[in-house]
Amino acid sequence: MSASSPATPLSQISAGRKRRDSIMRGSLLVGTGIALVPLILVIYYLIDKGISAWTSSGFFTTDPTGSFFGDPGGIRSAIFGTLEIVALASLIAIPCGIAVALYLTEYGKEHWFANLVRYFVDVMTGVPSVVFGLFIYIVLVVSHTGGSGFAGWKGALALALLMLPIVIRSSEVVLLLVPSSLREAALALGAPRWRIIWKVVLPTARSGLVTGSLLAVARGMGETAPLLFTVSFATALTGNINGLMNSLPLEIYTDITNPRDAIVARAWGAALTLVALVLILNVVARLISRRSSMT
Repeated sequence: MSASSPATPLSQISAGRKRRDSIMRGSLLVGTGIALVPLILVIYYLIDKGISAWTSSGFFTTDPTGSFFGDPGGIRSAIFGTLEIVALASLIAIPCGIAVALYLTEYGKEHWFANLVRYFVDVMTGVPSVVFGLFIYIVLVVSHTGGSGFAGWKGALALALLMLPIVIRSSEVVLLLVPSSLREAALALGAPRWRIIWKVVLPTARSGLVTGSLLAVARGMGETAPLLFTVSFATALTGNINGLMNSLPLEIYTDITNPRDAIVARAWGAALTLVALVLILNVVARLISRRSSMT
């Protein structure tokens, strides 16, 4: 049938095609339901186990006491420690990742060096998170580089290495979706390449870049292994990134194996808090991208 011919009316579609269409629609619906079941169960289990810790007094306003018999305390230091470490990791990974993606899409193209960078980025994407933690542990922690052995900024650096390939690959995909006609129109007006990138490419891809960056932040926020080798564990609230710090993944890791029920309940509450933080980040990213698309 040619491109100019009218579409087949619904009444003329054969019964076999309608049956196959119904089967495929049903298969997609069943597959979607199967994929949603584990997610719903995980969220339900977290809420069921963790909401009791949220309602306890001082859960969000006190630090872990480290006492086995007395009041176990809350997770204030874990929340602020996570935010500090992830914020520092994001300041390192997101600008560097977007810069590398801009080189690959705007300057590198099919150059051999760009292809080499893509290859190593793909390799880094599949590297287990514990490897990044071990790398920072051997290079910076054992050698006591930058002060004390364990430090918050070293954990942030390990998370940044973990987040970097995610930012690069997601940003590259989004930047490739920017129409070439926009670049060509700006070039025709005599704009230099750097101004085209700053005024045309980045604003057009802004929503996708924010979404990709938030995916990397969500991945880094829930990692435990890199922090075990770089930050260790501290109960008190501190803003010193050159010393031991607490974080939600470490708090969950140390609490969940404790034989005391109150401390295990704190682990479930910390896990629910971590999921809530990731959810808030995604909602904020959606609002930002929607607002940017409307302007």
